[in-house]
Amino acid sequence: MYQLIKPLLFKFDPERVHYWVTANLKRFNRFPGGAALSRVIWDVEDGRLKREVFGLTFRNPVGLAAGFDKNGEMMGEMANLGFGFVEVGTVTPLPQPGNPKPRMFRLPKDSALINRMGFNNLGVDVVAQRLAAFRKTKAGQKGLIIGGNIGKNKVTPNEDAVSDYIKCFDRLFDVVDYFVVNVSSPNTPGLRALQEKEPLMELLNTLQSRNKKNEISRPILLKIAPDLTDEQLDDIVGIVHQTGIAGIIATNTTISREGLKSPDKLKSEAGGLSGKPLTKRSTEVISYLHQKSNGAFPIIGVGGIHSAEDAIEKLNAGASLVQLYTGFIYEGPGLIGRINKRLLKLF
Repeated sequence: MYQLIKPLLFKFDPERVHYWVTANLKRFNRFPGGAALSRVIWDVEDGRLKREVFGLTFRNPVGLAAGFDKNGEMMGEMANLGFGFVEVGTVTPLPQPGNPKPRMFRLPKDSALINRMGFNNLGVDVVAQRLAAFRKTKAGQKGLIIGGNIGKNKVTPNEDAVSDYIKCFDRLFDVVDYFVVNVSSPNTPGLRALQEKEPLMELLNTLQSRNKKNEISRPILLKIAPDLTDEQLDDIVGIVHQTGIAGIIATNTTISREGLKSPDKLKSEAGGLSGKPLTKRSTEVISYLHQKSNGAFPIIGVGGIHSAEDAIEKLNAGASLVQLYTGFIYEGPGLIGRINKRLLKLF
């Protein structure tokens, strides 16, 4: 059904379509029987799909990547579509509007998106309140794993970035199951400089020290760019070992435009590229990290998953879990079930 309406949706601005689709999905789930019908159509419920990763139990290994539900509005609806976990954000301490519009562009010839959203979100206080309220609902008590993807405000200089991450970490600690430190988005000026070894070690060690002061610690993951060199990936392996963080999310969007078929006007748009052009590179990064570390830490694979085969490749390369974003937009919610059904055939 989604493939029938997709050509119509793709005639309109992608950001406007996103808000229209999510608003109507929320309405459908509020309609009597809507949530149950959504689960019947899309969800694949089978105990064999469960995964134990960094101390958490995931009902299935297919998650929604950060960026889709920036403000913690869609957790129940996404669970009803079959996602095993949802990552909200990126969340910043203060609300911010993000970059000027238009800031998201479809590249249909490449099954890709370019976005330069710029961490647009309502701020950590609003997101924390929404997550706390969701946890009290019947849907929120069914064990959906929620990740909190955290970042810094655009106006915060890099030398003060650690304080922004601490504010988000402390405010979300009681309402998320794991954290993701986002220093790899290309859409906040200077952010990727925090991927360098020294500032990254300082940031992660600071968060880990706060984590250890709590009676219950939360897994902390690092989300990395696909544009890192092998030497930088070697540093990442060392950083995970030295800081003791729980794992890696590989990968974020890329600044590369290599091999695209789309018109030059689209290719020249600033921002991070996601979708099929990223499939191979993200899998290469997963494989490299897994082999270099001898499988010492879990990896969540994301980037260019448009089919069950793409997901299987990432799992075979060393990923413990996978996440969807652009593939979800291009292929529709049926992709989640196709991946899970394919996994069941492997048992």
